[in-house]
Amino acid sequence: MTETVTETGRRPPHETLDAQLVRYWEREAARFDELSARASFGWISRNYARRAQRAREKAERSRAKEVARGRLPASAQTADRDGDSPS
Repeated sequence: MTETVTETGRRPPHETLDAQLVRYWEREAARFDELSARASFGWISRNYARRAQRAREKAERSRAKEVARGRLPASAQTADRDGDSPS
């Protein structure tokens, strides 16, 4: 097993659980948004929309922790959610 090193000769920092959670909750929010758009009944659509909003809030909490650690730039707080985030 070979170790990956950066150009400075240091190992890159490990990925934190919060970084993983940001990606997970954003994927879940997108999934709930899609389900909301395809729902036949208004009450089901609203339920999925609420779930999507909660997922976005959880992603924001984890993103804020990553910014506080200095792993993400402060501009990541308002990052657009068009799927441009690394996977």
